[in-house]
Amino acid sequence: MPHQNNFHLQDLIREKFSKAMSNMYKAEVPLYEDLLNIVNQINEELINAPEIQNESISDLSRINLERHGAIRLGTHEELHQISRLFNVMAMKPVGYYDLSIADLPVHSTVFRPITRESLAANPFRVFCSVLRLELLDQELRIKTEQTLEQRQIINDKCIELIDKFEKDNGLNEDDSNSFVNEAVKTFKWHEEAQVSRSFYKELLSVNSLLADIVSFKGPHINHLTPRVLDIDLLYERMSEQGIKMTDTIQGPPRRKVPILLRQTSFRALSENVSFKEEDSNESKGSHRARFGEIEKRGAALTPKGFDLYKQILEKVLSQVNQADKNYKNILEQEFKEFPDTSLSLFQKKLAYFDFELNESKIDKLDIESKAKISNIINEFPLDKLAYAQDETHQNLLKLIEADLLTLKFLNYEDFLPVSAAGIFKSNIVEGGFTKASEQTLSSKEDLEQSLSQSIYDPLKLYEEESNKSLLKALKNLDKLSNND
Repeated sequence: MPHQNNFHLQDLIREKFSKAMSNMYKAEVPLYEDLLNIVNQINEELINAPEIQNESISDLSRINLERHGAIRLGTHEELHQISRLFNVMAMKPVGYYDLSIADLPVHSTVFRPITRESLAANPFRVFCSVLRLELLDQELRIKTEQTLEQRQIINDKCIELIDKFEKDNGLNEDDSNSFVNEAVKTFKWHEEAQVSRSFYKELLSVNSLLADIVSFKGPHINHLTPRVLDIDLLYERMSEQGIKMTDTIQGPPRRKVPILLRQTSFRALSENVSFKEEDSNESKGSHRARFGEIEKRGAALTPKGFDLYKQILEKVLSQVNQADKNYKNILEQEFKEFPDTSLSLFQKKLAYFDFELNESKIDKLDIESKAKISNIINEFPLDKLAYAQDETHQNLLKLIEADLLTLKFLNYEDFLPVSAAGIFKSNIVEGGFTKASEQTLSSKEDLEQSLSQSIYDPLKLYEEESNKSLLKALKNLDKLSNND
C-alpha cells in the first residue's frame, strides 16, 4: 500500500514486477505455463500432508508467489546498471558464486530481498551471472567487447525512473507502474540477434553460454523457477508426459527435514533467430538457451552444516557422477550421516531456526519452575544467542526440550554453486572452457567494485534473523514467567 508520502513501497513494486515477468514468460515459453499447472496441482495436493506440516508451511500464499529468474550479463557496467534497477525493488546482491568449478566462463551473485518481512511480502530473486572476458583469447575478446559496447540493456525511460527513485528515495504509484512496464522489457526475448550468423557460430564453438550472452540485445530471462512441495513427484510427472528432464535432481537427497535447495529442469528450447548480416540482409537460424527449472527449498544451514554438506557431497562425487544410474542410491546412503530431525540439527548446530513460544505450556508451570526459567534467560548474552558458546546452547536446549520453545527452520533463500553449475551444464549444447588459474580470474571483489557495494553474506543474514527471533521469544518468555 502507498507510503505516507504517497510513494509506493518497494515490496509492492517487486510484487508487480514479479507478476509481470511471469506473464511475459508465459507468453514467450508456452511450456512454462504447463509447468506451472503441474506445480500448482502438486502443491494443492500436498499442502495438508503431514510431511509438509513438518516444514512449517501453513498455506500456499507465499509458495504460489515464489519465483526466481536467471540472467546473464556481458560486462561489469551492465551489472552496475542492473543493480540500480533491482535496488528500486529492494533487491540486494547476496552471495558470491564462482562457476569456474564447472568450467563455466561466468561468476554470479543473486539479487533478492534481505529482510524477513520483505521476503514474506514477495520472495522474487534473480540469479545474475557476469561473463569473465579475461577467459577469451585476445582477438575474440576484442570482438566481444565491441559487440557488447553497442547495446543498451535498460531503455532510457526506465533509466529516467531509476534516476528519479534515487533522487527522491521512492516512486509514486504512476511512476512505479511505468517502471514495472519498462523494466520488464529489459528481460524480454529478442528473436533478432545483434551479430552475424558466422560470429554466432564462432561464439557457440567456444561455449554456448558465451553465445547466449553476446549475441542478443539484452539479458533475456533464461528461466523463471517456481517452488514445488515435492520435487520427486514433479520429476516423475514431467517425465511421464515425455518432457526430457535433467539426469538427476540437483542438490541433497529427499529427507524428512529438507535442507538447502533441490532443483531440476527440462531441456532448453530451440527458438528461431534472425541474424544480422553485413549486407543488411537477415539469415535465419536457431538458438537454445531458455529452459524450465523447478525448485524445492529446505532449511538454511550454518557454516558447520555447510561444511558437512560439502564433505558428504564430495564423498559421493568421488564415487560416481550425476549421470550414473547409481547416483541417487549412493547419495541417499552417504547422506544418512546428516541428522534428519529439527532437534538433532539444532543440537549439532547445523541449521538456523525460528523460535516460537509455547504459551499454553508456560501457563501450566508452577512458580518455582518459572523462576528457574528466568534464571536461565538471564544467563543468555544478548549479542549472539543461538550459536554462541556451548553453555548458552545447552541452556537453550533445556527450554526446547521442555517444550517451552518450538523450532521451525529458517527457509534457505539462496543457491548452491554445484547445483547451479549442474543446471547450466545440462543445457549447454556446445563448447567448453578449461579452468583458468586463480591469478587470471576476476573475483568477488571485482563484482563488488561494479556494484559499488559489498555483497551480503547469506549465512550472516540467517544468523541475524535467527537471533532476532530468539531474542523476541526469550523476552516474551521472561515476561510471562514473571507474570504471577
